[in-house]
Amino acid sequence: MSAEAREVGPNRFRESYGRYFEDFAVGHIYEHRPGRTITESDNTWFTLLTMNQHPIHFDREYARHSEFGRPLVNSTFTLALVAGMSVSDTSQKAVANLGWTDIALTAPVFVGDTIYAESEVLEKRESRSRPTQGIVRIATRGLKADGAVFMSFERNMLVPKRGHAVDDKAGY
Repeated sequence: MSAEAREVGPNRFRESYGRYFEDFAVGHIYEHRPGRTITESDNTWFTLLTMNQHPIHFDREYARHSEFGRPLVNSTFTLALVAGMSVSDTSQKAVANLGWTDIALTAPVFVGDTIYAESEVLEKRESRSRPTQGIVRIATRGLKADGAVFMSFERNMLVPKRGHAVDDKAGY
């Protein structure tokens, strides 16, 4: 989604990303860009920061003897990266993530792979308890540069209606 520019003063504009509840349509697919090429540093730092001690992620000799023949990129890193790629299109205005389901890791990711993401709107409904918000369910897929899907998940988000987002409030 391209940024929406709002006038916040005379000759002054502020960019705003994300979608309001009304902007989502079931069946729409949003391709998230830019992509990201995974580096060895990304994989090593994320693995160390999260205290994941499995040698498949950082020990080349160990990984050389695995079925993959080389270190795998930490799957929770790719999950975080794919989710992050989707934010500006899907949840930048969200009030909250309500849940994640059906996380599937369908292919390995290696250092040097360039990945992209896309999200499809599966369902939307108005909130029963919050009249200024709605619930949107999306399916997000992580894709390698060749189009191969390596990950998928579904996510439910609480999204404000137009005029009710934090960035709609005066002064923001």
